[in-house]
Amino acid sequence: MASLLTGKNAVVTGANRGIGAAILAEFAAQGANVWACARREEPCFLEMCARLTQEHGVWIEPVIFDLADEDGIKAGAQQIRIGKKPVDILVNNAGVIPENRLFLMADPAEMQRVFAVNFFAAMQLTQRVAKLMVRQKAGAIVNICSIAALDGEPAQMEYVASKAALVGATRKLASELGAYGIRVNGIAPGPTRTDMLAAMEEGLRSRMEAATLLHRLAEPQEIASVAVFLASDMASYMTGQILRVDGGMRR
Repeated sequence: MASLLTGKNAVVTGANRGIGAAILAEFAAQGANVWACARREEPCFLEMCARLTQEHGVWIEPVIFDLADEDGIKAGAQQIRIGKKPVDILVNNAGVIPENRLFLMADPAEMQRVFAVNFFAAMQLTQRVAKLMVRQKAGAIVNICSIAALDGEPAQMEYVASKAALVGATRKLASELGAYGIRVNGIAPGPTRTDMLAAMEEGLRSRMEAATLLHRLAEPQEIASVAVFLASDMASYMTGQILRVDGGMRR
């Protein structure tokens, strides 16, 4: 039985850790070649790319650029285009989360930084990749959003708002790009066992875990499996959807 993504070429941002690293690994296991985008050229990231290439017989090309830098995004997109290979899949996963504080205490510069990475960078990269997909008349875009964008949170307004903008963009892009055979969907993960969550205060993590019907955190691989599904032909008639993967998170 063929793997779900055999022969597909994918761009994955934030591929060096957390959910992004899990998506990179699952895509490779399903036969996809990947431009693995990260902000830093860390030895452990390069080793992971080399190991997955050897294990699964695909090519994985690290692409190093800073999503907070518009020129960096242009350079990264140019590196992806150099080989003139088709881009079948784009996963906008990279994101930042600010320090946990109430809106009245938020720093305007920090608000701008969070929006720059979580929303504007994703849109700039999507615009460049979507132009390639339009010429191909095919493609799948998966945006990693957040349940915070759907339910709201008591703090971290800039994170919630930036992810909500990504949800809105997902639905808008689905309507605009559907005529070209391009599907655009999003995933709204619940609390997931990543470095980002580990940095949170223990009491907050415990409350989030208790708020799920399954009474546990998600593993990054569980989010990655949904990304594989949305990127594959199994979801060929799905677009404009935001899938909650949250263990039954209660508001």
